[in-house]
Amino acid sequence: PRILPPCPNLDQFANSHQFKMKFIAALSLVAGASAYAPSAFSGSSLRATSNGSSMSMATGMGVNGFGRIGRLVTRIMMEDDDIKLSAINAGSATPDYMAYQYKYDTIHGIAKGTVDIDGDFLVLNGEKIQTSRCRDPKEVGWGALGADYVCESTGVFLTKEKAQAIIDGGAKKVIYSAPAKDDSQTIVMGVNQGEYDGSEDFISCASCTTNGLAPMVKAIHDEFDIQEALMTTVHAMTATQAVVDSSSRKDWRGGRAASGNIIPSSTGAAKAVTKVIPSLQGKLTGMAFRVPTIDVSVVDLTCKLGKATTYEEICAVIKAKSEGEMKGILGYCDEPLVSTDFESDSRSSIFDAGAGIMLNPTFVKLVAWYDNEWGYSGRVVDLMKHVAAVDAKIAA
Repeated sequence: PRILPPCPNLDQFANSHQFKMKFIAALSLVAGASAYAPSAFSGSSLRATSNGSSMSMATGMGVNGFGRIGRLVTRIMMEDDDIKLSAINAGSATPDYMAYQYKYDTIHGIAKGTVDIDGDFLVLNGEKIQTSRCRDPKEVGWGALGADYVCESTGVFLTKEKAQAIIDGGAKKVIYSAPAKDDSQTIVMGVNQGEYDGSEDFISCASCTTNGLAPMVKAIHDEFDIQEALMTTVHAMTATQAVVDSSSRKDWRGGRAASGNIIPSSTGAAKAVTKVIPSLQGKLTGMAFRVPTIDVSVVDLTCKLGKATTYEEICAVIKAKSEGEMKGILGYCDEPLVSTDFESDSRSSIFDAGAGIMLNPTFVKLVAWYDNEWGYSGRVVDLMKHVAAVDAKIAA
């Protein structure tokens, strides 16, 4: 069996630059925490803000899992001056392979900036980030490395009980880049982020489809009162599917070749929307079709409204919200675009004005695109920053 490199020896960080920086940051937090306020999403810049001002110091963060979402979360963090990425736990990937995976991406292109390695460090844009290959995330030593807020993107530690290992490793909070498998709090940015009050240590960013659906649902429900609705997501392939016909006892159709089939599938994304919009409980459900494209998906929402309207009025409401209170989360498109046109789009949900139809004043089909990789990864980072900003205010 292959022998993996050991987890970092935490003693070597006691006198390190990272440790000193963390200590200085802690003193700064005590002295200047009064400057913080709850974050409010500020749009496509992917920055959580405090009363209109960006956070005054970088927040220490980490990533547990270096798959599709983990790598894109890392890219987004590296472009954000409000974040100090301190640690990445990559499973079995060696630093040289991590550098390769980070730098090159079939969909999102070559990473910006420089990519190098130095021993167990990944050096991005000249900044050294400690990497590890720990099966038990407690052994990473997140706190000693300065990673107070950790993105859990392995898909394994999605309950409070399992993710406690990350807290035991020194992290303050864990944000899941997937739906929780227990009662951990679920937050969808632009929809219910105000519900986070600092009392939870484990927070889920829900799924990419829930993020692609919920902002449009909120906008419509707030204005026109959704009575009942069905959603279908036409979803790009993901790594959970088979390249060629394989086996799946749980889902026979799911075991068929993703690259050559349209595959009906179940999804909990629509029901998950009712976790963040409780007034829709029992009124919304959905299904999925997996299709042979690599990235970008689209939701089709067919709903019965309580308030009669016109399709033009619906479009006007969505457009206004996309330019106002939900800017950067909800988008509006009136051009005849196709899926590849939305690759690397940072918005959660982009309403397609030309694709929807209305049968009568209370029955309508609405369509919204979403980059299920990049857009979702941006929301994970936004949620981490939001949690950090709220925590900072509480600490004051």
